[in-house]
Amino acid sequence: MPHGDDLDSRFNELVAQIDEEERRRMRAAAKRAAKSGGSDDRTERLPAYLPAPEPPRRSRRGPLVVAAVAALIVAGGVVVTYRPDLLAPLRSAASGAVPEETTPVVAAPLDQLVMGPADGAVADPADPFAGSPAASYAEGVDGFEMPAAKALGGLSEKDVAKGLRRTRELLAAAYLDKKTLLGGAPDAFARLLDRGQRDWFRDGLDDGEDSTRTIVNSFAPKTAELATDVIKVDGRATLGTFREKDLRGAEVTFNYLVVYAVRRPGQPATTLRLVTHPTGTAQIYHEAGRLVVWVNGWGASATPARCDVEDGFIRPYYDDSPPDKVPATGRPENPYDLEDVPGADDGCQASQGT
Repeated sequence: MPHGDDLDSRFNELVAQIDEEERRRMRAAAKRAAKSGGSDDRTERLPAYLPAPEPPRRSRRGPLVVAAVAALIVAGGVVVTYRPDLLAPLRSAASGAVPEETTPVVAAPLDQLVMGPADGAVADPADPFAGSPAASYAEGVDGFEMPAAKALGGLSEKDVAKGLRRTRELLAAAYLDKKTLLGGAPDAFARLLDRGQRDWFRDGLDDGEDSTRTIVNSFAPKTAELATDVIKVDGRATLGTFREKDLRGAEVTFNYLVVYAVRRPGQPATTLRLVTHPTGTAQIYHEAGRLVVWVNGWGASATPARCDVEDGFIRPYYDDSPPDKVPATGRPENPYDLEDVPGADDGCQASQGT
């Protein structure tokens, strides 16, 4: 029987036979298992004769980035990307398309992830944010605070300031515009997009589960109305730099919570708080003599929302909603936790109340 150094040697030989991709999958599986392990403390404190509450769910529409210049396998004629069925537009110069070999292709988030009903989600129609963390949040666009502008990434302070203003306008259009929120055409957001992304965004709005509407917050038509004009916003944005092949510039990374008070149309008694968690980046750079602001990896979770429909819209889960066909999984997480950043692989994640 091997001992000591022999065992170590044999173990190292076995590990060496596992390629990096397999090790990555093993680590991911272990992380998921750790995250979902254990039971909710609230459930453990219930008397044994009471049924455990069904975990609430959150809808997650996580970011998806498509490979910049996809690797081409000539023999098989296969273009390898993270999502070969979805290619975002090339960054385009004023005089036409920039050559593929120097220009990355970036897609905004397109996967919709959902989580469902939350205990205590029903809010007071007269003061829907009372008793929640959102009560102290800023109102509307005031919550989208931008970092101070400075010369960065080869850009002047003036150019960075201009890019930050456009980023803030895009955030307001994506998450505060009433027409967009109530399921209408997200024209306000589309108009602010760079021309290299505008048509791609509009053309993909009706593309089923791959809808570009996941980039903005939209309640499915006739499922919700705003219970108040007040929308609460909290979070942060940071400023850094990026470099992709021949492109360089400044990059704004944001992480916000946007909280709505919504209800079934015409039914004040159904008022609830719905928490969304938008994240993503905006890249600011010069291209062909103009300043570009390029949205990248935008997506948001929504709590409480249905998990069983994936078309880019958010469907609030009310107390009287029919059972969801997709069960929530994992240990219930705090929807107000800014550190719990939405991910494309989180699925229908269980959540605490809003």
